Amino acid sequence: MLPKDLLEILCCPTTKQPLQEADSAELEKVNSALTEGKERLEAALLTADKKYAYPIRNKIPVLLAEECISI
Repeated sequence: MLPKDLLEILCCPTTKQPLQEADSAELEKVNSALTEGKERLEAALLTADKKYAYPIRNKIPVLLAEECISI
């Protein structure tokens, strides 16, 4: 779980929407949207409209446009 103060300053690099951590049901939806051969995520951040997700790897959010997962 990311610190609340960190989540307050993070935003989607493309849409500039705020981000929130995905719960288990949302994470399952993200993992089902992954293309074949991609590793399943253990954690992710979702945009406010829940259309895009960014992986969290080793407790570090990967906020790169090329890592964005369209849900």
